[in-house]
Amino acid sequence: MFDKMKLWKSQNSSSDLRERVEKIKELQIPEHVAIIMDGNGRWAKKRALPRVAGHHEGMKVVRKITRFASDIGVKTLTLYAFSTENWKRPKMEVDFLMKLPEEFLGTFLPELVKENVQVRMIGYFDHLPAHTRNAVSKAMEETKNNTGLVLNFALNYGSRAEILEAVKHVLNDCKSGIMDENELNEEKFSSYLMTGGLKDPDLLIRTSGEIRLSNFMLWQLAYTEFWFTDVLWPDFNEEQMLEAIEVFQSRQRRFGGVQ
Repeated sequence: MFDKMKLWKSQNSSSDLRERVEKIKELQIPEHVAIIMDGNGRWAKKRALPRVAGHHEGMKVVRKITRFASDIGVKTLTLYAFSTENWKRPKMEVDFLMKLPEEFLGTFLPELVKENVQVRMIGYFDHLPAHTRNAVSKAMEETKNNTGLVLNFALNYGSRAEILEAVKHVLNDCKSGIMDENELNEEKFSSYLMTGGLKDPDLLIRTSGEIRLSNFMLWQLAYTEFWFTDVLWPDFNEEQMLEAIEVFQSRQRRFGGVQ
């Protein structure tokens, strides 16, 4: 009897989710969703597991949310996977995190290719271990011609460093005559950032209850809608993603103007 009740609840839940998905598709879907995936360590600690177990569980959620984002029509999904500050963590944890892209892309790449997903990366590529670089390079090469969802990993990424580097490039181009400083505007400066060519995020999601940006896309998030949840990343699922989009669709985006 209890098994039948569980099945009934599961079927109803799936039906409700499908109905909500069809409803959000009638409105504006955020083109670019950025996610700060936080809470892996706390998830593991609550279960008396090592922190790396939380990171491994979080990797499974990346797969689930990528599929869901693609299905509902999100065009770009940027995931904050590893920051320039994360090198301060214990070596064992950092080593494990650097192996995750290899494991994730090694198993998920055939599906990404099949589903027309294009893999990209923002961050300081040359500072990553060789095995991590090889896995990311292989995924980007094999999906470069795909035209569906852009799955953009922020790996060894820090926004302040990104902005400073962009400023230096602008100054060099002005000095060498490549660009006239009087023609510099927000659009041109954006093209010097690692996200050049990508639309700024429409929606930022941060899990685990923390309410800060943690040096993530500081320039690009100027007019992004923020949504925070107490749910830890390994527990994050399609329903929370759907809730974030429903909240996004309920807001008025005025970009400094008046409606």
